[in-house]
Amino acid sequence: MIKKDLDLDREWAGLLDTLERTLGKRPQDLNAVLFLIGVQELGKGAKPFAKEEKQDLMHIGICKVLSLSGFYELEGLDEEGWPHWKMVKKLPHFKLGEQEKLLKMHVIEYFSTEIGW
Repeated sequence: MIKKDLDLDREWAGLLDTLERTLGKRPQDLNAVLFLIGVQELGKGAKPFAKEEKQDLMHIGICKVLSLSGFYELEGLDEEGWPHWKMVKKLPHFKLGEQEKLLKMHVIEYFSTEIGW
């Protein structure tokens, strides 16, 4: 288990390094990376977002990365072009640290498979 945690930590640090080189700024935490994924999936480019929109973008990021394991499925886009997701498989109950590991693994997979990094 410790080796897997170390591997995840290394991969996560490598992803943050790549994002820093690409964006010119290092994302502060997992939430910032989920926000970036949400912006990418929205497809409207970088622009100022209201606080509620930022929360929605993080939700989009979470749903997108968890869709890689079949937990969520894209229902479609609303009239403003925002994606809407539905849960299709119940998430297992995890402690907070385990939830973060699950999300980080999926974020790394997202950048590997969807973005090609």
